[in-house]
Amino acid sequence: MSKNLGTQSPYDAFTGPNLGYVMEMYELFKSSPELVDDELAEMFNRFGAPIEDSGEQVTIEGSVQSTNIGKVIAAFKLQEAIRTYGHLAADVYPLGDRPKDLTRIELSYYGLSEKDLEDMPASLFLTHVPAHIENGLEAINYMKSLYTGKISYEFAHVIDEEERQWIQSKIENGEVSTQLSADDKKALLEKLTKIEGFEKYIHRTFVGAKRFSIEGLDTLVVLLDELVRRSEEDKVKKMLIGMAHRGRLNVLAHILKNPYEMFFAHFAGVSDQPFLPTDGSLETTRGWFGDVVYHYGSLYNSPSGMQRFLAYNPSHLEVVNAVVTGQTRAAQEAESKAGNAVQDTNSAYAILVHGDAAFPGQGVVPETFNYSRVRGFKTGGSIHVIANNMIGFTTEHYDSRSTHYSSDPAKGFEVPIIHVNADCPESVIAVASFAFEYRQKFGKDIVIDLLGYRRYGHNEMDEPLVTNPTMYHKVHQHPTVREMYGNVLTTENVVTAEEVEKLDEDTFKLMQQAHDVVREHPSAKEKEDKEIVIPDEVLAGYPAELETGVAEDKLRTMNEELLNFPEEFNVFGRLVRILKRREEPFKGNGKIDWAHAETLAFGSILQDGNPIRLTGQDVQRGTFAHRHLVLHDEKTGEEYLPLHHISGANASFDAFNSPLTESAIVGYEYGYNLENQKALSIWEAQYGDFANMAQVMFDQFISASRSKWGQQSGLVMLLPHAHEGQGPEHTSARLERFLQMSAENNWTVANLSSAANYFHILRRQAKMLGEPSMRPLVIVSPKSLLRHPLVGADVEDLTEGSFQTVLEQPGTGTKKTKVERILFASGKMAIDLAEQVKDGEGFDDIHIVRVEQLYPFPSEKIQEIVSRYSKVKELVWVQEEPKNMGSWSFAYPYIQEIAGNKKVSYVGRPDRSSPSEGDGASHSIEQKRIINEALNR
Repeated sequence: MSKNLGTQSPYDAFTGPNLGYVMEMYELFKSSPELVDDELAEMFNRFGAPIEDSGEQVTIEGSVQSTNIGKVIAAFKLQEAIRTYGHLAADVYPLGDRPKDLTRIELSYYGLSEKDLEDMPASLFLTHVPAHIENGLEAINYMKSLYTGKISYEFAHVIDEEERQWIQSKIENGEVSTQLSADDKKALLEKLTKIEGFEKYIHRTFVGAKRFSIEGLDTLVVLLDELVRRSEEDKVKKMLIGMAHRGRLNVLAHILKNPYEMFFAHFAGVSDQPFLPTDGSLETTRGWFGDVVYHYGSLYNSPSGMQRFLAYNPSHLEVVNAVVTGQTRAAQEAESKAGNAVQDTNSAYAILVHGDAAFPGQGVVPETFNYSRVRGFKTGGSIHVIANNMIGFTTEHYDSRSTHYSSDPAKGFEVPIIHVNADCPESVIAVASFAFEYRQKFGKDIVIDLLGYRRYGHNEMDEPLVTNPTMYHKVHQHPTVREMYGNVLTTENVVTAEEVEKLDEDTFKLMQQAHDVVREHPSAKEKEDKEIVIPDEVLAGYPAELETGVAEDKLRTMNEELLNFPEEFNVFGRLVRILKRREEPFKGNGKIDWAHAETLAFGSILQDGNPIRLTGQDVQRGTFAHRHLVLHDEKTGEEYLPLHHISGANASFDAFNSPLTESAIVGYEYGYNLENQKALSIWEAQYGDFANMAQVMFDQFISASRSKWGQQSGLVMLLPHAHEGQGPEHTSARLERFLQMSAENNWTVANLSSAANYFHILRRQAKMLGEPSMRPLVIVSPKSLLRHPLVGADVEDLTEGSFQTVLEQPGTGTKKTKVERILFASGKMAIDLAEQVKDGEGFDDIHIVRVEQLYPFPSEKIQEIVSRYSKVKELVWVQEEPKNMGSWSFAYPYIQEIAGNKKVSYVGRPDRSSPSEGDGASHSIEQKRIINEALNR
């Protein structure tokens, strides 16, 4: 087994007869390992042959007698233990309230004495021996200082040898350190003083205000500031930060450069917008409904040209991680040409700040790690920072997790972890610089466990002594990091005690001056109740009848190009025959089915200049083997995307199968679209009920982000849904939940029954991307209807017209004076009814209306239809979902208002706790009952 450059080996200790003895024993080991001493056998198993691949032995001065081979092996075990377990003995806890485990790195544990180590050369342990290290004992003590100080490391779980050796060499060469000049140290003290002073001023001035202070982890800002410095040196274009609420105000103030006046205005109960810088350096958005200050974000355009962004985030802790990584991917990509988007992972990166209880406790964290190196979702590595308060709200660590460290889940993803004492600002700077360098070199995630404490309770009004007395007696006696660093610099004669005190006084005056500006501003005298006003562009919604047709010759040419595969590319024979059927509609035969209409819509959108990104489980083929946007060579497995090869496309197209993850992927795609609002970003659930796992993303981001934070999204969600006798799971997309959250034109919810309408709604959505009225789109998409002839479209259905919020069933309602009942249905239910009425013969008394868009509800269109039938007595809502699910409860108030004195009825399944029957036979009976009751009552 060869040894990599820089790797120490016990064989390096042997020369001459000693080396000969070891080689002789190795030859015996190869044939009869049981005859070799156990310690030698272990060495051979671990390090392989004692000769280099080149045949040359690396030797050093001095030698070790053969009788001392066991001591050499023991010394190497000690050395490896220091690297692997040194973190357990490290001085990384500011409160000193966790015991250090020294057992694995004590000499006696390995049967060694100091004399044993003194007799060994230092070069046995270190590749680059510092000048002051003279023997093995000093080398071991030096290694202990590196691995058990204010910084400690975990990287033995990293599989890649190059990564491990790089990390090890950085540590053991003393490169994880920072050398600050006197001026740098003064600037650092001033920074710490402002970080602490900002929190203290709010605490004293706005008594009882919730701010979730950073105190105890003040150096989080120092860490981020160093990442800013390194990023600007490396010409990074954008840094994106995701974090929960603790410390957020300080990060906004000192990293995002939000003026102090903005915070004091908020706490004073007046608008912060008059205090926004007028030079364009700071960008913020606000929704009409608003949010608490510690959920807001902002974008800072620094003089260097690099943008710093802090994501807007609810209090649901870790969910923002997925959003920020999606935004990062979009910031890294160029999409102006056909083909896949071109990614530059060094142009932008994410910093994800976690809570110590949330990191192991929230499932979205491992979901985000899991896709970090998957091709459709990788961003070249995120820098994770655990803002470690050593407590979760009031929950101690032993009730919060089953792992030793809160960072332990990252080990399963081969992510290196650095623990650092948050009370040591210079160490924190060194760690930040190291993490950035690692990310840039290896394109992988890395975790910094910033170990501190929380000076107050969960919020500043909590009394933590009630629930955590042991910890908080220590906290109350513990000096702040600013105090300690001030004492350090005073001892080093960098500053005087008087200068330290003056810095504190000057910071207080700075805060007071900012507060005075707010108090004297005219807006401070206008503390009237703020009326909630929804912007006109939101209320206006999408333009009615927006033309989305595409010329027939354009569609025909595109269709031919999509079916023209390279000669050398071997498409699966049966699939070729299926795809070639798509030629028939353009010859006047057959219909354009759902997937065909989708592909033509995608192609035309690319030709219009909008990039498309489609992700989800199995989206390339489609859950129901209907899509086939990515073809695979039957012999080589090579991929071919027909949409990359259509003429006139001037935007990228990506279709990625995602990991088996919903919450993080939905958040990722939402973030992608936030960053790139011209991209048609689509997430498809394998089945609609898979969206259940992403409910927090719908609740806290997609449905409400604009009203809370003023952030627009045009994300499309495809949720396969229908009752088809396959049991309760995979039947329902829980349409009712999306309708329940519908308000203020926050999104569009559609349940379609027409491939043409699907074509037009996609094109309408693309046309509105980046516009003031843009909003997300939820489509309850079909399963069995994907190939249904009544859903299919003719070519002319795509060449003209627009998306229709309501479709009238052909053949019904033709005899206006005879119509007494109008049936309203959506999606598959509408097609089930259409199959029964056929051309309408024998059903003169009814008219069937397909409600394609459920929200915004098309009341005006329906009112116009109802008004045509003067003899109508009853309006009937027909659905296959149970009465307490689906769209009935949402639609009823609208239908009731339209009905006037007419009767409003419901036909469908009764109230149920489960979405559907558990077997096909029961389903068929119930489905027939619904259809018969609707048509023949």
